Amino acid sequence: MIIECPYCECNVDGEVLAQHESQASDDPFPYRASLLRCPVCDGALLATQELFQTGPRRHEWSRPTRSWPLPEQYSDWNLPNSVRRPLVEARQCYRAKAYAACAVMCGTVLEAICVEHGTKDKLLAGCLRELRDREVIDNRIFAWGEALRQHRNIGAHASPETISREDARDLLDFANAICNYVFVLTNKFEAFIKRKEGSDIQ
Repeated sequence: MIIECPYCECNVDGEVLAQHESQASDDPFPYRASLLRCPVCDGALLATQELFQTGPRRHEWSRPTRSWPLPEQYSDWNLPNSVRRPLVEARQCYRAKAYAACAVMCGTVLEAICVEHGTKDKLLAGCLRELRDREVIDNRIFAWGEALRQHRNIGAHASPETISREDARDLLDFANAICNYVFVLTNKFEAFIKRKEGSDIQ
């Protein structure tokens, strides 16, 4: 079973040690979990798959997705394409061990968020302040954005400083969190409030 191992950071043919299939009551398709052993570093991995219908009488298991450790991250479909594209590229850069490039793409994610919200400042620092002043983001998200912006500059320009693997991993997590805050959770909360309008809950 081909899967990316986060320990040795390469795609491996994981040895299947155990498997379990189950099916939720509200899901027409089964779900399979597989405990794998990495043949390169001997690490343990947990992979999940879903069964899809691919023809009138044909079903296939989906590509295995790593659920543990370090679950694979996917972009929510609530993200605008202009934001999703650089976020996906940032993940690709990280997997390729291009950590400075990952930092640069995380900064591009921020720029795309600012464009989506119509900020006016020509500099990213000013755009982030504008998002904070308009309460699109709060002070904590602003601080995360500032860290991304500063490290984007390190990755984009000649500098004695470098972007380490740990830095790139953190920056990628911050970029994901900011996207989820601005687009996913905000939209979900607004839909929740709208659904509760007129109810007896006060």
